[in-house]
Amino acid sequence: MMNETLSHALNEQLNFELYSAHVYLAIGAYCSGESLDGFANFFIVQAEEERFHAMKIYKYLNDRGSRVTLTGMETPNNDYSSILDAFEQAYQHEQEVTKRIYHLSDLALNDREHATIQFLKWFIDEQVEEESMFDTIIQKLKRIDTDSNAFFMLENEFAQRKFTPPAV
Repeated sequence: MMNETLSHALNEQLNFELYSAHVYLAIGAYCSGESLDGFANFFIVQAEEERFHAMKIYKYLNDRGSRVTLTGMETPNNDYSSILDAFEQAYQHEQEVTKRIYHLSDLALNDREHATIQFLKWFIDEQVEEESMFDTIIQKLKRIDTDSNAFFMLENEFAQRKFTPPAV
């Protein structure tokens, strides 16, 4: 059984993943309010992915005999100056998630908690993908600048995005 400090930290991350879903749903609402439905879909799907991450931790804690504790969350930002601003803030949020996952990994390494080290490897790999995805989108948005055709094409691409939970 893992120690209480690591169990508590995993619970905090579970709650942060739920908060992340809240953040992305708020950005999706901003996009919907701006009639950017493709971008809204992108963030709604991102929120689903974050809930999946939370449930992955939920199941792991239960499998390890640790009690899951849910907490309240702060109100996410609901206003952005542009779609680029929304993606830049989302990217910063993902960087914070990465820091938190690394902290969890450090705790597990210090405790020689091998099962948790292995479990967290999936999240570390996921964060590489998440940060890369947001960075790529930001670079595309900067290149697009005022090209409405390119912007429309990107929005149309995001309208097609769906969440398919990875095989575990």
